[in-house]
Amino acid sequence: MKKQFIFWFVTLFFVVIPVQLFAQANTKPNIVHIVADDLGWKDVGFNGCTDIKTPNIDALANGGAKLTQFYVQPMCTPTRAAILTGRYPFRYGLQTMVIPSVSTYGLDTDEYLMPQALKDAGYETAIIGKWHLGHGDKKFWPKQRGFDYQYGAMIGELDYFTHDEHGVLDWFRNNEPVKEEGYTTQLLGNDAVKLIQNHDTSKPLYLYLAFNAPHTPYQAPKDYIDRYASIEDPTRRTYAGMISCLDDEIGRVVAALDQKQMRQNTLIIFHSDNGGTRNAMFAGVMADMSKIKIPCDNGPYREGKGTLYEGATRVCALANWPGQIKPGSVEGLMHAVDLYPTLAKLAGASTEKCKAPLDGVNVWETIASNAPSPRTEIVYNIEPYRAAIREGNWKLVWRSLIPTSVELFDLSKDSAEAQNVADQHPQQVAEMQNRLNTLASEAAKPLFLLDQFKVVQKNMQGHPVLPTDDDYSLTESP
Repeated sequence: MKKQFIFWFVTLFFVVIPVQLFAQANTKPNIVHIVADDLGWKDVGFNGCTDIKTPNIDALANGGAKLTQFYVQPMCTPTRAAILTGRYPFRYGLQTMVIPSVSTYGLDTDEYLMPQALKDAGYETAIIGKWHLGHGDKKFWPKQRGFDYQYGAMIGELDYFTHDEHGVLDWFRNNEPVKEEGYTTQLLGNDAVKLIQNHDTSKPLYLYLAFNAPHTPYQAPKDYIDRYASIEDPTRRTYAGMISCLDDEIGRVVAALDQKQMRQNTLIIFHSDNGGTRNAMFAGVMADMSKIKIPCDNGPYREGKGTLYEGATRVCALANWPGQIKPGSVEGLMHAVDLYPTLAKLAGASTEKCKAPLDGVNVWETIASNAPSPRTEIVYNIEPYRAAIREGNWKLVWRSLIPTSVELFDLSKDSAEAQNVADQHPQQVAEMQNRLNTLASEAAKPLFLLDQFKVVQKNMQGHPVLPTDDDYSLTESP
C-alpha cells in the first residue's frame, strides 16, 4: 500500500498536474487566417471545380467546416478593412473602390484592429502578404497597426516576378523595401513556413497570410502552367497554375504546423477577399483585359468582383481545427466582420477598445457545430449611389444613379438572382429601403470620392469643385 501511495503521489505531481497546467497554459489557439485574392467561388475542388486541382485546400474543407454562406465586401480594400475592424467599411469611409496607388489615405488610425487586440492578449502577430489598407503614410502600415512582423506588398497588384507596379517596387519586410528574386506566392509561402518553424510555442500565434494570388496580372511559373496543358484557353491555363501554386503553398504551411506540433491547437480559416472578376473594369490596372477571356468562375452566382451580387460577395470559405470543428457544410449566415469578435472570444482578447458600433457577432458555435447563426442581416455595402442588404432570405439591391433601379430577390429560391420580385412585394422593398437609409445616415463620406474630388479640383486650376452634404444622399447621384 505504501508503494502504491508513493506511485500515485509521484504520478499526480509529475504527470497529471503538469499536463493540466500545460493545457491551461495553451488554451488559446494559434490562428492562421489565409486570404486569397479574387478567387472564383467555383475555382476550388470542394465547390465543384474539375479542371483546377486544389487538394490541400480541399483537405482542409473536407476535414472542417465548409462555410456556404460566408460574405465579404465587393472589393479588396473594403473586405480587408472589415476583417481587421469588425465594422462595415461604410462607417469609416472605405466602402468605395480600393485605395489607388497614387492616393495617400488609409484605414483610420482611430480604429483598434484585430492584431492589436490579439497582441494585448499575449499573441505574436504577423502579416505575410497583401495589406492594401494605406500605403502613402507609414502611420497606416501594418507594423504601426499591431503586427509584430510584416512581409509582402503594401498595395497588392504587382508583378509576380519583379514585385513592382509600373516600375515602383512594392515589396517590404518590417517597413523596409526588399529586392529579391522569386514568384510572390512561393516567397510568401516560404516566409510563412519559416515563421512557423521559428515560432516560440510558449506564445500563441496569429498569422494573417494574405496571398495576392490569383489577382491580375495573370502570371505563373512555367512548370505550373504546364500542368494544365489540357485547358485550351491560355488565360484560364495560367490562372489554374496560379491557383495550384497557391494550393501547394497552403499545403506547405499546414505541413510546417504539423512538424512544429502546433496543428492540433491551430484554427485555420481560408476564404477569398471577394468573388472572382467577371468584368474587365474591376480586373486591375497592370494589364489590358479587353482582349482576353476573364478566367474566373463564380459557379451559380451572379456577376463578380465590384458588384453587389452574390458572385462578388459570397465567397469560397472554410474553417478547420482538428477536434474542435465538426466536419460538414455550414449553412448559417456570416460576414467578414464577424471574424474579429469570434477570434477575440476564442483568444480571450477584449474588443472594448473597438469603436462603436461593432458590426460583427460571435459565430463560433455556427462554425464549430453548425448551430443556427446569430446573424440575420448582411450589409453588402452602403455608397452614395448604390446599396444592398440581406434580411433573412430577402435581398434588396438599390441603385440611385439615373436610371434608378430596385431589385428584390428571394435567395432561398433564387440564389442566382435571376428573378426580380420587387413589384410583387412593395412593403418588403419599402422596409428594406428604410433600413438602408438609416444606415446611410450613419455612413462616413467615401474617402475614394473625396480623393477624386481633390484631383478634379486641382485640375480645375482655381475653380473649386468640392462636395457638399447633398452630394452624399443615397437617393441622388454624387
